[in-house]
Amino acid sequence: MKKQKSLGLLFLMALLVFTSCASKADKPRIAIAGIAIECSTFSPAQTEYGAFRINKQDDVYKLYPFLREDSVLRQKAEWFPAMVARATPGGIVTRECYDSLVNGILEELKKNMPYDALFFDIHGAMSVVGLDDPEGDFIIKVRELVGNDVLFSTSMDPHGSVSHRLAKNTDLITCYRMSPHEDNLATRRRAVSNLIERIESGSGRPAYKAWVKVPILLPGEKTSTRVEPGSKLLEATPLIADSEGVTDAGVWISYAWADEPRNHAVVVVTGDDKAKVEAGAKELAELFWSIRGDFEFVAPTASLEECLAAALTSDKKPYFISDMGDNPTAGGAGDVSWTLTELLKRKEFKNANGPRLIYASIPGAEVVEQALEVGIGGKVAGYVGAKVDSRYAPPVWIEGTVEAIRETDKNKEVVVRMGSMQIIVTEKRHYYHYEKNFDDLNLSPRTADIIVVKLGYLTEGLYDMRGDWMMALTRGGVDQDLEQLPFNRIERPMYPFDKDMEDPSFEVVFIDSVN
Repeated sequence: MKKQKSLGLLFLMALLVFTSCASKADKPRIAIAGIAIECSTFSPAQTEYGAFRINKQDDVYKLYPFLREDSVLRQKAEWFPAMVARATPGGIVTRECYDSLVNGILEELKKNMPYDALFFDIHGAMSVVGLDDPEGDFIIKVRELVGNDVLFSTSMDPHGSVSHRLAKNTDLITCYRMSPHEDNLATRRRAVSNLIERIESGSGRPAYKAWVKVPILLPGEKTSTRVEPGSKLLEATPLIADSEGVTDAGVWISYAWADEPRNHAVVVVTGDDKAKVEAGAKELAELFWSIRGDFEFVAPTASLEECLAAALTSDKKPYFISDMGDNPTAGGAGDVSWTLTELLKRKEFKNANGPRLIYASIPGAEVVEQALEVGIGGKVAGYVGAKVDSRYAPPVWIEGTVEAIRETDKNKEVVVRMGSMQIIVTEKRHYYHYEKNFDDLNLSPRTADIIVVKLGYLTEGLYDMRGDWMMALTRGGVDQDLEQLPFNRIERPMYPFDKDMEDPSFEVVFIDSVN
């Protein structure tokens, strides 16, 4: 009897092990890899390896809440996060940095081969010294390693560029539909869901992948989907993407501050119904072209002087002014000192009882170190800004009282009071997207009269907080006056550079798969 029980127990254990192994073996093996950065070729800055946040293995999951351990998508596959590198937009990436990132990802991918599929998470606007199409080069290197049978699903920012070879080497491709990108996580989830669905259904690669060039190059500050006509693209894209026989559809606005041949708008539609894929791609391309002349800045624009005049006479608080030319989240160096120099000249802010203005922000490591030494209430003096981009103004001298200090693993920030201005000085360039960024420095932004931020369009948190808002046409690596920038390599004719160009034919190019 004991022998029978023992045999039965052994049988049950073996069955459980077999069932577990069989269940595991039935799940697809999916890798995760990517590099995300937006690079201005009109900025003197260069981006090196230290600017990237490197996420490897289990740390990668933190980027994707929809892949948490108990999530449905996590259970549907065996996941092998290799490496995802992300950086705040900036100047062109050095070749040494790019090679290190790509080689690091390839080494991580080698550890768990073979794969059935790969989630390729990129931005699409990376520029690299000596390369015209870094994401195209990157995806080919990954393909050569993992093989052409592996199903790729690519998620992108709409301000990226989709070259022919990037489109050829991916199978499923999508991008955010909203600008500002409030749907960034939803888009990545869609890219993963599409991948899982094509595997589970056995349909694999979509039969057709339509690519259409749209000769338009506009900045994100003019193509926001919050307002017309950008909202028309936002409404039209999912209608096509969700139609039967279509897997996904996307409109890539491209990136306005890189002088490269791939930089122009593109529509890509994938699916199994050739007629619907072709018609959908052409419809989106023609819609974008038809509304090209209607795109305007998402907020009123003027010179800094005119913006200040409006803010100082307004009873709407806080009054936001975007310092657009040096927006670090679009690729600006983040240390252009021209705007701060002009603000310090203004008599309205000389007295402590003047209008309270928050300036966010300017790098100045030496002033930050002084502030850490003297503490809150102490006095500091020194030069800030213009170490990277001094084309428009030299480093600016500030001296005042330290009102707040914040130290994190990523950066050190201090608030220096000069008259009625509260200047945020950072150890490294930084951006201020959220109300919490100001609250962490005890700045009570909602009670400020004026807030000047190095941004283009306001992010959702700041947009909701604004009393009113204008965009200052300042200078920098992401200058909004595109037509005066020294473009030499983009394909012409191109709107808005060639306003009288003939209407394009919108040829739909069907791009073959890698097989």
